[in-house]
Amino acid sequence: MTEQMTGAQSLIRSLEHVGVDVVFGIPGGAILPAYDPLFDSAKVRHVLMRHEQGAGHAAEGYAYATGRPGVCVATSGPGATNLVTPLADAHMDSVPMVAITGQVVAPLIGTDAFQEADICGITMPITKHNFLIRDPEDIPRTIAEAFHIASSGRPGPVLVDIAKSALQAQTVFSWPQKLDLPGYRPVTKPHGKQVREAARMISTAQRPVFYVGGGVAKAGAAQELRVLAELTGIPVTTTLMAKGVFPDSHEQNLGMPGMHGTVAAVGALQRADLVVALGARFDDRVTGKLDSFAPDAKIVHADIDPAEISKNRHADVPIVGDAREVLADLIVAVRNEQSAGRQGDYTAWWTQLDRLRTIYPLGYDAPEDGSLSPQYVIKRIGELVGPEASYVAGVGQHQMWAAQFIGYEHTGAFVNSGGAGTMGFAVPAALGVKAGAPDKQVWAIDGDGCFQMTNQELATAAIENIPIKIAVINNDNLGMVRQWQTLFYEGRYSQTNLQNFPQAGTEKVRIPDLVKLAESYGGVGLRCERVEDVDATIEKAMAIDDVPVVIDFAVNPDAMVWPMVGPGVSNDNIQYARDMAPDWDDEE
Repeated sequence: MTEQMTGAQSLIRSLEHVGVDVVFGIPGGAILPAYDPLFDSAKVRHVLMRHEQGAGHAAEGYAYATGRPGVCVATSGPGATNLVTPLADAHMDSVPMVAITGQVVAPLIGTDAFQEADICGITMPITKHNFLIRDPEDIPRTIAEAFHIASSGRPGPVLVDIAKSALQAQTVFSWPQKLDLPGYRPVTKPHGKQVREAARMISTAQRPVFYVGGGVAKAGAAQELRVLAELTGIPVTTTLMAKGVFPDSHEQNLGMPGMHGTVAAVGALQRADLVVALGARFDDRVTGKLDSFAPDAKIVHADIDPAEISKNRHADVPIVGDAREVLADLIVAVRNEQSAGRQGDYTAWWTQLDRLRTIYPLGYDAPEDGSLSPQYVIKRIGELVGPEASYVAGVGQHQMWAAQFIGYEHTGAFVNSGGAGTMGFAVPAALGVKAGAPDKQVWAIDGDGCFQMTNQELATAAIENIPIKIAVINNDNLGMVRQWQTLFYEGRYSQTNLQNFPQAGTEKVRIPDLVKLAESYGGVGLRCERVEDVDATIEKAMAIDDVPVVIDFAVNPDAMVWPMVGPGVSNDNIQYARDMAPDWDDEE
């Protein structure tokens, strides 16, 4: 298939060939040639964002909703550098994404031309791969390779930087019949010997735990995980990035491990004699002080990225492969062990763990002054909206409460920024989720600090008819930072109060007034300040399905996220409330 056209036309034709239906972006000088043929495309919808960071996070949200690479577009220089944060975010959380940026004309590259930035050099550490195209003939092949790299193996972001001169030049469009990527051969099929050894260790362990990470979600392996868990009867912990891949309602689910995990999940990993890590990377937020994490456990570590295995914790049995294939082979191997009469007895282990989750369940205290509890608000959103919706969180206290108090039953039901912890993620990511899954109800659970970083994308949501709901957990503060100041800085609240304007003797001045802000952006604004109004406010938001809705939940600023493992300490020192730690010794 060959046809004469410009490089810009070749780019749009290439995006159509790889099945792109939505791109998120903002035009500018260097990328402008591509926007002309995009105007005529009947297959690719362009969503005009208000900030390139929003375009990147929207592409991430789209990827979470569809499983396909999200696409964002920006111009050169500051347009491209505004994508750095979402690229880093996608890189940390293994999100398939293709970012297309315009670059100055080829003869000016390296001359500090107007709006020039070496975006390939800048993003090299935070992309899976990146390309600089100077020749228009390279456009179709590069686009095909970019999408293949982004979505295969361990998914991640790929950047394609295209010189304006390549977009403007004439070329012959030729779609590659096959991809030739020397050296790029992701291993998906695990080694049988390693899988059989893992099955043997499972059958002989007395206190095993499945430590399930986002890789299982990325692999679409929820069904295989459930079969293996029920086949073995082993307790399951699901990280922040794996919420929903194993139903929260399942009796074997101990909850989330780590800094703000459940006592049962943290305690299980600390006391395990075998940890089977599936698509997880032994992140510091899970392990706490690394040398004290699961001290008596042998480690089976399965991951599609060989660089992750034994990076933080030595793996006794390393398994490189796609999580779905690893789990499928493990199921066969475990059944063979059981057929041979080798099956673990975990009765005493479950007695220990059931005691922990009975004595130390997730909970919270209602504020004594009668003000709104943020945990109650988020819990009621989950209960009223239900498990079929998608929930997208920003970063901080509200993110942890959303992980703790909403029940997730399906893969992809909870979308958040895990590795990078990006403030401003929720609103544009929710927009991207809704664009990718328009029939789903999409709720962003955001904080007032996060919300003010990217709330301009409300305009995009209104104009593009993407009706998301945004619950702002508004405590007038940078909540998680304030919590750390309470616990570790003697309550010296330096620069965390977002409403620090003395108005003695006057009614509270809201800066900004989120209800008016929502209305000014073409949405509906609601405010809730009383417990008795929570359900009605949520139901009113649910009934509006043609414009974005923002709910300003005015909550108590003193609420804290518990349980908590303090920074740099052992998971053994988890506290389930302030100055209250589990009694690990009372195991009888």
